[in-house]
Amino acid sequence: MKKKLEIFQIDAFTNLPFKGNPAAVTFGNGLSTIQKQLIAREMNLSETAFLSKSKIADYKLQWFTPTSEVKICGHATIASLHFLTEKKLLREGQQIKFETLSGVLNCHRVSNHYFMQIPIPKISIYKKSQDALLKVLGIKKTQLNKNLPFIIVNQDTCYVNVRSLDDLKNLKPNFNELLELGKQKKEFGIIVVFTLETFDKNTNAHSRCFAPYYGINEDPVTGSTNGPLLLVLKTLGFIKQQEAIIQAAFEQGDFIGKDGRVRVTFNPVKNELYISGNAVTVLKANLVF
Repeated sequence: MKKKLEIFQIDAFTNLPFKGNPAAVTFGNGLSTIQKQLIAREMNLSETAFLSKSKIADYKLQWFTPTSEVKICGHATIASLHFLTEKKLLREGQQIKFETLSGVLNCHRVSNHYFMQIPIPKISIYKKSQDALLKVLGIKKTQLNKNLPFIIVNQDTCYVNVRSLDDLKNLKPNFNELLELGKQKKEFGIIVVFTLETFDKNTNAHSRCFAPYYGINEDPVTGSTNGPLLLVLKTLGFIKQQEAIIQAAFEQGDFIGKDGRVRVTFNPVKNELYISGNAVTVLKANLVF
């Protein structure tokens, strides 16, 4: 007998269909790892999320790209929270815990706004030559903002600050060379290029995220890089701590027609970092296999 599995496609970090970053979400109870990987490959989105039973949290949450399981994914977690809301399993204001490969993550919902705690990133300054990466990205040194250093996050993500939205818009990375560079240097596995110039008055930065090393040339809206971006800006001196809680809002995806907005909150006393955003369901279907 064939198996039928309900699956949703949800656009995260937006309240408009066809914007933000799409993820597929379904329940994973009774599915093998091989089946989950096959489903993720069939959905062919950057991530497919699977919710299943957990002994240490409310749910176990796994994220699969079309080729492999990953340790963390922001937009697919926001999508999972929206999925649970639509299934009437997540109430207004309810706290929820997910067991993941990155530990137990705390999340909650406020109306149609979803909050996800992410691990505090390790931040360091890149002190080696910038030339190889700049060449692959097609960035001239005159386009860098004040010749600020590259910032490395979690040893596999590099943040590069350019001067303007035009500099960001006109980027033409060589993805084949960027893939090879990621293989040679772990810190260039994910590249985030950002500018402090923004489209919206109430946002702090606009970014683009390139990750051919992980099979994604450009990710539309990336929760797991926008969260650390707040601390990157703090490290570079662009965000001054005037309140007990530091907040920021970031733009991404506008140049590829997938506009999304990510809000980030950092509590230095509790050492807690949260990303948050909206989500909208665009597809409900059944997989038959």
